[in-house]
Amino acid sequence: MPNNTKEIKDKRQQYNTFLNYSMKENSDSKLYGRITLTVISVLVIFCILLFGLGIYLNKHPESKLYQVKFIQTIMSKIGVKDDPNLEMPSFSRRQNILILGVDSNGRGTDSIKGTRSDTIILANIDPRTKTVNLVSIPRDSKVYLPTGKVDKINAAHAVGGVDMTKKTIQDTFGVKINHYIIVHGPAVREIVEALDGVPVYVEKSMHYNDNAGDLHINLNKGLQVLNGIQAEGYLRFRHDGMGDIGRTSRQQWFLKGLTEKLQEPQTITKLPELVRVISQNVTTDMSVYELSRLAGLAKGIKIEDVQVATLPGGPSQKGYISYWILDPEKTQEVIDKMIHREVSTSGYNMVASIMYSYDKEKEAIAIKDALTRMGFEVKCMGRGQLTHSQFVAHSSAINSKFVNSLKKEIPELHSIQFVFNPKRSYCSTADFTIIIAN
Repeated sequence: MPNNTKEIKDKRQQYNTFLNYSMKENSDSKLYGRITLTVISVLVIFCILLFGLGIYLNKHPESKLYQVKFIQTIMSKIGVKDDPNLEMPSFSRRQNILILGVDSNGRGTDSIKGTRSDTIILANIDPRTKTVNLVSIPRDSKVYLPTGKVDKINAAHAVGGVDMTKKTIQDTFGVKINHYIIVHGPAVREIVEALDGVPVYVEKSMHYNDNAGDLHINLNKGLQVLNGIQAEGYLRFRHDGMGDIGRTSRQQWFLKGLTEKLQEPQTITKLPELVRVISQNVTTDMSVYELSRLAGLAKGIKIEDVQVATLPGGPSQKGYISYWILDPEKTQEVIDKMIHREVSTSGYNMVASIMYSYDKEKEAIAIKDALTRMGFEVKCMGRGQLTHSQFVAHSSAINSKFVNSLKKEIPELHSIQFVFNPKRSYCSTADFTIIIAN
């Protein structure tokens, strides 16, 4: 837990009062926004650092010296400081790494100074359990900046850089940030091209043209291998009534497809080109030694154990400014579970719900029968136009160990994505929801 507990509680109480007022004041408002450049490349870079290097080193175990020298060569291109220690270390305790994607203010301007953070992710890495939790913070979240001004959280970087962004997050959510990684520039297109495309199930047809912003999106619904331009369009699309929250979900789905792509054997030959893109688009306060620990840890991480969450809330508009109004209670649940790793115990039998695509009824019934045999009550079942299979935990008592125990008994859940969302959108009494999509 963070230090200065009383101070953090006071700030948290002040913030909750502010949020409750904002939610009441704007409860009937609609989301207002415009298309801006999404720097999803921050997810890409983090994925490469954490998984790509780990995969490479796992395939080249000639010597520890060679492994460290390889990382030193890569990281020196980014400009991080060297370290004389030539061991391949591992994390000794949990780390919170702030990952920011920032957009350019135009040609000839500083690539970082004065830029807003269009992507904000807090990654919690636990070396003991070899798990990674990723919490997406919607960029339009309404917060107090350290200056005392109310603004969107992405404005913190434009006003005071990464230091103000860190302080805003630490003061607002009561977390400690150990390190940061900043990604700038349109790296996503080059990375996807270097990988010869990334497989993604496009959940809906997306067609949008903005000549002024040089944005042309033409994607049809269905599973496809996106090239660089298509991937950039998929990740920038906001014209669907979901705004930034829909885009955040697409970031998570794209990340899953990317990490699976990085695990293919042929990715090894593409690392030099990926390194070139990284070297032109990354700034970090981590040393070679610390980054090598990420790579060392990556070899023991399973992609299915990566848990993701988005801070819950609702859209609101006051005047011409659109905000994402965080739900104070549910947001605290996400922070406690995903960052502080607090585990609550349940004194009752878990209740399940199942949602499935129209052509997945057979699989849904098989999952229901398996859950019933295991002693779970399946309270709700429903069909819909679903596009991504997920295991959605609503209770803090559910962790990766619980999910892995289900996977052993239910093969259909083997590669399903783990999402934590305390809001029970599908079934009001369910502790977890299994979504079986195409």
